[in-house]
Amino acid sequence: MIKRKADTVLKVAEPAALMDFLIAKMGGMARSSVKQLLGQRRVKVGNAIQTRHDFALKAGDVVTVSSGRGNSQLTHPKLKIVYEDDDLIVVNKQPGLLTVAATPGSSETTAYSILRAYVKKQNARAGIYVVHRLDRETSGLLVFARSEELQHYMREYWRELVTERTYIALAEGVLNPREGQIKTWFTEDKRNAMVYSSPVDDGGDLAITNYKTLRVSEAKGEGLEAKGYSLVELHLETGRTNQIRVHLASKGCPVVGDRKYGHGNESSPIDRLCLHAKVLAFIHPVTEKTVRFESPVPKEFNRVLV
Repeated sequence: MIKRKADTVLKVAEPAALMDFLIAKMGGMARSSVKQLLGQRRVKVGNAIQTRHDFALKAGDVVTVSSGRGNSQLTHPKLKIVYEDDDLIVVNKQPGLLTVAATPGSSETTAYSILRAYVKKQNARAGIYVVHRLDRETSGLLVFARSEELQHYMREYWRELVTERTYIALAEGVLNPREGQIKTWFTEDKRNAMVYSSPVDDGGDLAITNYKTLRVSEAKGEGLEAKGYSLVELHLETGRTNQIRVHLASKGCPVVGDRKYGHGNESSPIDRLCLHAKVLAFIHPVTEKTVRFESPVPKEFNRVLV
């Protein structure tokens, strides 16, 4: 155990769960006290704040426990931090929240404005920068950079940095075939902000989505419910605007609740667009190690399939 300034620095000798490691190394500290440390965001593994008690430590990891009150916590019903270090913040966004304001000077609450206020509490000179976006009604994982330089780098090399990007959608009807690849060319009409898909190269941008049907509900009721619903896993090879929504609509199975490319609330037993960014893995631009994050599938998606 080495003390530097006000922090306790611990070196991991062998693999262990973070909770067990801290209980063993922190002088017999009670489990409830360790949970409090984690909840107060006072524990770092490497340079990343860690709040999961079951986080798997590896030999050689360095665990730092702050003896202060810890970093300010983000408490917002529509945004939760799932990872944070000196370079990046990864969040889980709820539906109904824009990534960034649609127009300059807007006072609407966004993921960006929430995070900006959060980092300013830690350091008045700190900034936060948008790396990529999710549609307002899409939930799931988003990445923000802590510097403008890092933002520009990640945007420029996004396709090379991302190693896995998986979405879950609740779709109308049943895809045929139930597993496969959708490859089309996209053209956006600036007049109505709609994206149109062509099965042949018409000069548009190539869009490729790989999909797999996970579950299917029985058709019941009348109208759109008679088609049933499908829970679909989608992996993006390209990242075009509205790609999943356009591709599923092109297969005759639009995303449930999609007002733009589907039937909107007419098709939705729940009041939202049923699209969720579940998995995001990428090469950390500073450490050059692959980091992977996963967000649970919204419970309401599975309730529809019962």
